[in-house]
Amino acid sequence: MTAPARTNRYLAGSFAPVTEEVTAHDLPVTGRIPAHLNGRYLRIGPNPLGVEDPAAHIWTLGEGMVHGVRIRDGRAEWYRNRWVRSASVTDRLGEPRRGGPVDERMDFAPNVQVAGLDGRTFALIEGGLKPYELTYELDTLGPCDLGGTPEGCTANAHSVFDPRSRELHSVAFRYGAEAVQHIVMDETGAVRRVTTVPTPGSPYMHDFALTDDYVVLYDAPVVFSAAHLGTGVPFVWDDSHQARVGVMPREGGEVRWFEVAPSLVGHTLNAHQSGTEIVVDLVRHPEGFAIRDFGTSRPTLDRWTVDLAAGRVREERLDDRIQEFPRLNPRHTGRPYRYGYAAAVELYAPPAGPDDHRPDEGFSSALLKHDLLRGTTEAHEFGRYGAVGEGVFVAAENPVAEDDGYVMAYVHNPERGAADLVILAAQDFTGEPIARIHLPARVPLGLHGNWVPDGGSGAH
Repeated sequence: MTAPARTNRYLAGSFAPVTEEVTAHDLPVTGRIPAHLNGRYLRIGPNPLGVEDPAAHIWTLGEGMVHGVRIRDGRAEWYRNRWVRSASVTDRLGEPRRGGPVDERMDFAPNVQVAGLDGRTFALIEGGLKPYELTYELDTLGPCDLGGTPEGCTANAHSVFDPRSRELHSVAFRYGAEAVQHIVMDETGAVRRVTTVPTPGSPYMHDFALTDDYVVLYDAPVVFSAAHLGTGVPFVWDDSHQARVGVMPREGGEVRWFEVAPSLVGHTLNAHQSGTEIVVDLVRHPEGFAIRDFGTSRPTLDRWTVDLAAGRVREERLDDRIQEFPRLNPRHTGRPYRYGYAAAVELYAPPAGPDDHRPDEGFSSALLKHDLLRGTTEAHEFGRYGAVGEGVFVAAENPVAEDDGYVMAYVHNPERGAADLVILAAQDFTGEPIARIHLPARVPLGLHGNWVPDGGSGAH
């Protein structure tokens, strides 16, 4: 039998959207869930309600859907998946709109990040579009102004929570604006200060880095293009735009810019200061990155060392495996650290036929643990068909080392045709998972998420 024609990789295989919202209680578990884990594992990603033209569909434009598992006292109490109810989503579902007013520029169901702050839950996106607040059970309350500034910026999808200052930092941009804003909030979400940074050429700034004293900005040759507004992703690669890394004091002030090789920073692993140098570890997409089709890129883990005294940047490769979604023990955010975690990326061949359930192009079946002190990497393989996305580190109850804790991720279980929430012991990274929570449904490959402990905050 000939395999059906595939018009879009992001509507098939491991990316294929689910069509139903599910609620399940008392989930079966293989192994043992650490008893001190009380909270929710949340992750969000694009999950379109309907696609008029599959050939033209762009994955990042799918309406956001949150997948969550509630854990308490060694039990998995529930699993829920819910679309974020933007006005357009509620209209299509035939439901009353939630809250209001909607964003006057563009009403969109956020699909990039889901995080907790001060007992509240937020679905986040970038470009200045409003976050949406969710209930504990992941139902939508409505759009909100978390971190909102008079210029129209809000908390960014990669807001970073500093565990020492108890501040939430964002570097937020608006589509087409030639400036970004560094927004600092306290742990309740109240804005403490805002610093505006000019960014000529309107570069796309998806992420940033934070140290004890500095904010690190990435100015990439991926820039806003008004001519591409109708495509849904109004950014293009511009060879004439110099790639730079900027260093600004956390309290605001002048930004020092340093030239780097043409590239786009996908995500930051971590950054820290060492004397007059700032060490930034990040996932770097190479020159010519096609933002409309991230699956064609080959990102690697690199290190940029910004020498403030000499006025230059040293660039080096830490690991040449294709990888994305780097994470670390959040207690070491902005400080010297040893370990990082990432999802390995592999471009799969298309399925050979209707009975071939291999994942299509996208994240492969492995999580990586980097020991940056020894320069070594371990890989936990989940099998040829066990597509896995971002892994989130959660510390043990009384940790005695940086990697004393767990890495949690959704992993496809091909035998059941559904997902497991897998909990790995970070210090026994290649060993058997200490627990597999068996979900009743498939979880498509998505974007970002967090462990949100009850009564605490979870943001990255």
